[in-house]
Amino acid sequence: MPNGKSVYRIEKESLEAHVDLCAERYNTMHEKLKVIENRQDTLYTIVLELKDKITSSHQSMTKVVIGATGTIMAGLLSTIVVMLIQMG
Repeated sequence: MPNGKSVYRIEKESLEAHVDLCAERYNTMHEKLKVIENRQDTLYTIVLELKDKITSSHQSMTKVVIGATGTIMAGLLSTIVVMLIQMG
């Protein structure tokens, strides 16, 4: 394929050359769009995996907080029971 100004001159002089060059340009753009779509799909997959990991981590953290709260409450309750027993 010729480059630069000669491409435009050839296209102006020949409709067939213009059509061929446009087809080549279209194919190049189509291939580049495929690459972009593949990259976008890859990024989408990574984002979904990160979302799943964050959700899983959040659920685990919630369980830890609930367990710690239960332990603290049990400790306080047992302290109150011991104090009541010693007072009475």
